[in-house]
Amino acid sequence: MDTIPTDDVRVGLGYDSHRLVEGRRLILGGIELAFDKGLAGHSDADVLCHSIIDAIIGAAGLGDIGRMFPDTDTTYKDACSLDMLRLVIDKIRGEGFVVTWLDCIVIMERPKLAPYIEQIKQSLASTGIASNLINVKAKTNEGMGFIGRGEGVASLATCTLRYAPS
Repeated sequence: MDTIPTDDVRVGLGYDSHRLVEGRRLILGGIELAFDKGLAGHSDADVLCHSIIDAIIGAAGLGDIGRMFPDTDTTYKDACSLDMLRLVIDKIRGEGFVVTWLDCIVIMERPKLAPYIEQIKQSLASTGIASNLINVKAKTNEGMGFIGRGEGVASLATCTLRYAPS
């Protein structure tokens, strides 16, 4: 990695979406939600973790989630996305970065996410990011588009990193 000023602060943006399908569990932020459908994907399809991973990788200048965890690699078949997030946190720490803020939005019509927000924050904090540095918001799409029709879920995340080598 090129020389980075020790006061360097970076921002990354992440996005992910997956279809809702029968026969899968609905996992968001590492928490299983009670619902009759789950998200389709190569891993557990946790859109929240995936958007956070993409935001962190982007802020660190390490590409994107598809490059780090390709869906052609059987290692990640049905993988726990929270474990993938832990790998990313370890990697960026090894590069000298620390997460200073995560702001996330999950966009879905149902189930309502509000009752799960604190549990999700605690789950995300298990990756080594303090829970007071994590903000999770729930939104609907007001009945519009694939989300509004209940066909899928999307998530956006913004991450701020500070370069703080030990």
